[in-house]
Amino acid sequence: MIKRLIIFFVITLLFSSVSVADESLTTILEGIQKTYGPLPGLSVSYTREVITRSMSMLGDQAKGDMASGTMYFKHPHFLRMEQAKPKPETIIANQDTLWWYIPEKKSAHQYAAKDFGKELRLLSDIFRGLAHVADSFQVLLKDKGSSGEYELELVPDPPWEEIERIAVTTTSGYQIRSIRIHNTLGTVTLFTLGSLSEKKDFKEGFFRFVAPEGVELIVEGGGQ
Repeated sequence: MIKRLIIFFVITLLFSSVSVADESLTTILEGIQKTYGPLPGLSVSYTREVITRSMSMLGDQAKGDMASGTMYFKHPHFLRMEQAKPKPETIIANQDTLWWYIPEKKSAHQYAAKDFGKELRLLSDIFRGLAHVADSFQVLLKDKGSSGEYELELVPDPPWEEIERIAVTTTSGYQIRSIRIHNTLGTVTLFTLGSLSEKKDFKEGFFRFVAPEGVELIVEGGGQ
């Protein structure tokens, strides 16, 4: 369950046969890198919708599982995700440890960050401007959208067990606006992102979890 949540937050296009010049893809990747790469940290609001294969057949008649909140990222690999709706939950990750805090259950799960290596590296790559994405993915470019956005498709190479492909949509100004994750069972997880805000400083301990009084801390296999 927690790995699925990480993939959902991390991050996360249907391929068309339209041919686009390699120079265009290079220009877009460079634009994204210039937008995100220099930032020491950032925050961005998000909404998340999960749509199963059967729901997608119903089109707009079906609404998937919805959630919303804020993501925080600090270079190179510090992450905090604060879900506000439908109920508060927090995921915090640094180079060593990942915590999943569920206030409603008065519990927090602690894992070794290495158990989520691929997912956390992908998230780091996205928020550093897809800096090393070509090391793990085939990157494809779809036609420019009618409103000026660019659509990129990331196909894991070598293949991932759970993820078939990941679609990233950016504005003409190279800000990432949506991440669509297609898993191998046909479920699609769509993240819609707000405008990013640069954050130069975070308060001490922002990317480390300390269990509040009365909260049970459960150290899972491989946790530290």
